[in-house]
Amino acid sequence: MRRKPQIKPEPVVAAEVLEAAKRSVSADRLKKAAKCSVCGDDTSGIGAEPLCWVCRRLKISAWKDIEQQLPVQE
Repeated sequence: MRRKPQIKPEPVVAAEVLEAAKRSVSADRLKKAAKCSVCGDDTSGIGAEPLCWVCRRLKISAWKDIEQQLPVQE
């Protein structure tokens, strides 16, 4: 038995558009990421404070703990 010859698919996106998209993504990767002010790891850039996702999560959970403790102390 012979295999059917595979037909090369036509490109859906023009080559110029594809190259422009690749260049824009590579430029984003070259940007220097800010460092976390607590642990020094790379930040995601979300929010006003320079915190990595771990330190941000710890801060949020600490806020929740404090809010739960306040009514008990009053």
